Amino acid sequence: MTVPDPYGADQGAAQPPPGQGYYPPPPGQAGPPPGFTGAPAVPAGYGYGPNPAVAVPPGMYLDQVTGLLLPNGTELASVGRRIGAGFLTIPLAIATLGIGYVIWGLVVWGNGQTPALQVLGMRAWRPETNRVAGFWIMALREIPGRIINHVFGIFTLLTSFVLFVAGREHKALHDWIAGTVVLHDPDRRLAS
Repeated sequence: MTVPDPYGADQGAAQPPPGQGYYPPPPGQAGPPPGFTGAPAVPAGYGYGPNPAVAVPPGMYLDQVTGLLLPNGTELASVGRRIGAGFLTIPLAIATLGIGYVIWGLVVWGNGQTPALQVLGMRAWRPETNRVAGFWIMALREIPGRIINHVFGIFTLLTSFVLFVAGREHKALHDWIAGTVVLHDPDRRLAS
């Protein structure tokens, strides 16, 4: 069945609105009802459908949920694993008498980790640079990030928690400040 072109080929036929050409339907599909124009074509990369095609560097993959390029063998750390790291911080700080935790933290920040992240096999990753967060990024994440996280008490803590749980990338407030996401690295592929 062929669908007649509602705009016709002659000059007297109705014309589509300015800037919206009529695109005839693919074979086998009905066109728009009489009096209606066909939908304009969607520009490439406009945001419909799957993630736009990007060149994926060797050793990386495109995470379909977040659209982030992540290293092979890693995955975005789950909400439960991240909450576990938060709770693990307390007994680790107690066991190391606080000062040991601080020193341990300063040592592992260069690997994109905190003591709790190290114990649970996770690392902070910078999607912007496709690298593990370095010492200074971790310092930004942990010192001002945590201070800001606690400045307004329960309000900022709840905001951070909601951002963390509801976001596709599971980023808490201190992750937004430093531009990091936390990856689970079970095989230590990101170890330097």
